[in-house]
Amino acid sequence: MSVDHPSIRTRLEGGVLSATLDAGTLILVGVDLVSLVDMLYADPGDVRVVVIDSASPDYFSAHVDLTAVPQYTAGAAKAGGPGDASLGMLLHKLAQVPVITIAKVRGRARGGGNELALACDMVFASRERAVFGQFEAGTGALPGAGGVQHLARRLGRTRAIEAIVSADDFDADTAERYGWINRALPDAELDGFVERLATRIAGFPPEGVQAAKRAVNDLTLASAAHGRSDAVTFQSLIARPESRERLDYLAGRGLQSPGELERDLGKAVADFPTDS
Repeated sequence: MSVDHPSIRTRLEGGVLSATLDAGTLILVGVDLVSLVDMLYADPGDVRVVVIDSASPDYFSAHVDLTAVPQYTAGAAKAGGPGDASLGMLLHKLAQVPVITIAKVRGRARGGGNELALACDMVFASRERAVFGQFEAGTGALPGAGGVQHLARRLGRTRAIEAIVSADDFDADTAERYGWINRALPDAELDGFVERLATRIAGFPPEGVQAAKRAVNDLTLASAAHGRSDAVTFQSLIARPESRERLDYLAGRGLQSPGELERDLGKAVADFPTDS
């Protein structure tokens, strides 16, 4: 198995591939994810379980790298065809890789970062440090990379609408209570719990594990058509003048830069000035 992902550090041991996102302070979702997903989908080799975490204690992944959208959409298109040129379709492919995927979340997972976690088979989070959110409604858009599909299925109608249209931050305890994640664990226990679970699953015959994942996916995973529809809607909404104005305003205050705005993005998207 060849691993060459500059912003994703990997280590394989006992069938468990640790994939640590290491793309600067904010851990923005970028182009290296394309090659990792392609590898897992096409030829995982000895990999039985993948644990995705972050090198930052403050961010699992703040959101997508807004400067790299053309690159990762081009990579997604190459992998799945011209109609699949979106992060949503790349994450849909991640949800179908023939291994078990676990997101281990410390810090903030918002926008595409939260959608990356949701595309994994399981999500475990630090009770003290994890924050989840889909801030897109605050810019005039909607989650376009699977957030709508996953949250509607996990949270139910009313809570999914709350999570999406409020564009607010949700702590790990609330996320657990809502069904957004599997469990919120004390930070000191998170690593050990995930390591034991991943090692346990990796020790089982892979054929049964893979069959179980396919069966559950058949019952619960959104279709590719739904994912494509959300991506098209997102792309049309984000191009509207009001959305561009809001994104430009956030960029001017520090969007995609380490600092107060990114730390409190759920609050910041509601602070857009309006004419009185």
